[in-house]
Amino acid sequence: MTETQKTAKLSLNGQDYELPIFSPTAGPDVLDIRKLYAQAGVFTYDPGFTSTASCDSTITFIDGGKGELLHRGYPIDQLASQSHYLEVCYLLLYGELPTATQLEDFEARVTRHTMVHEQMHNFFRGFRRDAHPMATLVGVVGAMSAFYHDSTDIADPWQREVASIRLIAKLPTIAAMAYKYSIGQPFVYPKNDLDYAANFLHMCFSVPAEDYNVNPILSRAMDRIFTLHADHEQNASTSTVRLASSSGANPFACIAAGIACLWGPAHGGANQACLEMLKEIGSVDRIPEFIARAKDKDDPFRLMGFGHRVYKNTDPRATVLKQSADEVLELLGVEDNPLLQVAKELEQTALNDPYFKEKKLFPNVDFYSGIILEAMGFPTSMFTPIFALSRTVGWISQWKEMIADPQNKIGRPRQLYLGQTARNYVDIENR
Repeated sequence: MTETQKTAKLSLNGQDYELPIFSPTAGPDVLDIRKLYAQAGVFTYDPGFTSTASCDSTITFIDGGKGELLHRGYPIDQLASQSHYLEVCYLLLYGELPTATQLEDFEARVTRHTMVHEQMHNFFRGFRRDAHPMATLVGVVGAMSAFYHDSTDIADPWQREVASIRLIAKLPTIAAMAYKYSIGQPFVYPKNDLDYAANFLHMCFSVPAEDYNVNPILSRAMDRIFTLHADHEQNASTSTVRLASSSGANPFACIAAGIACLWGPAHGGANQACLEMLKEIGSVDRIPEFIARAKDKDDPFRLMGFGHRVYKNTDPRATVLKQSADEVLELLGVEDNPLLQVAKELEQTALNDPYFKEKKLFPNVDFYSGIILEAMGFPTSMFTPIFALSRTVGWISQWKEMIADPQNKIGRPRQLYLGQTARNYVDIENR
């Protein structure tokens, strides 16, 4: 970020104020209003902070108009098709793609930390059997500070590094344990001879009674889902992690806060909402009816999994994930799954409909990830936990960046107060 020679002039009550303008390496210029309250005695008003830069960052950039998503400058479609999740984790954490030696060392460190403390098994058993996996995930990740208190000092760079590796390594194990617990099956320990995605699938779907071999097509699709959800700029959950960490909270508490925010249906639950919509449609012959409803402005029905709030063109993540969706459906078939039949037909109908083309309502990453996870056998209750373990590296990268920022200060948004002004207390008998 560099300060330009340009300034913006604000005239208020006969007084002029000059606001510095900063130019990023990509994206719109930014007005610096940090001294506005001290100089002019006014706040800015921006509900949702949709026009406010809350920080400066070097990690992820989105251009919604172009349909562009960059991690440290690398396009997401290149990373998802040519790289793999742990290499992208290294890129997000350290700023550059690793050498072969660096990647081997990083993968070994992550692999050695995939097991969780044995006493955490007892912690899981404190939840009801029908607990939602996200509820379990929030609780267990928050409790990691009780099990790994030797990596909670955020002032110690080495402890920050250890906490980072632990979170990336253990989230798949914890998410798989949450799933196993919810369906009444025994926990499955991680296997060090499997890669990150294959290990997660093995922990979710294997049982002690028989061998389970992870299909490489499914493993690759899982890895792509992880990669495509790794980070997404200053979204709600990332902003939550940053706000929590601004108070000096330990990393496990901060990531638990991010998971709690992600649980909201407007954020991490989009792919689950997509599958629920497919269930509502029910059969291929009802698709025209729901397409017509989606075009009707007076009908509240909306096609979930199509279009995106940020991307005004195609979702760059969806292009790559469509390939994996096609591969998975070809492998597993859709003949016996009416839900997947509806999904495939709906995709083709929307892609060829002039209305959806004009509105740029293309299938997004949530549409394809939902289809893949459904085909693999995951219940919809596991969709958001998988999103959470994917996004953990992004949250950690943003957290580490914030901790190292000399401008870091506790978050304290202001408000436009519209309540009662000062008034005197009235005794109860006089009310």
